Amino acid sequence: MEEIAFIMKLKPGVEVEYQRRHDEIWPELSAALIDAGVRDYSIYLDRASGTLFAVQRRIANHTTSALPELPIMQRWWAYMADLMETNPDNSPVVVSLPRVFHME
Repeated sequence: MEEIAFIMKLKPGVEVEYQRRHDEIWPELSAALIDAGVRDYSIYLDRASGTLFAVQRRIANHTTSALPELPIMQRWWAYMADLMETNPDNSPVVVSLPRVFHME
């Protein structure tokens, strides 16, 4: 199982709406993530800075690199774009984080 971590950034004052939208995540989006090999996905919020910290666990032969081409992913990004810092294609600005420590 591969684990990755990354950060994203919310716009000010949208924390409650971000939570609401994720509480009602579209079943088709969840299915697409699972089909791509995502087995565990958590997002944490630092309310003071609006920084989102995400951790994703994926199977060895995942196909997550194909997710941006899926219409469901593009619709989700468009739906979330008013809440987050985004790229021109509405994808969230993502900063990958290298692991510097792990303990089991």
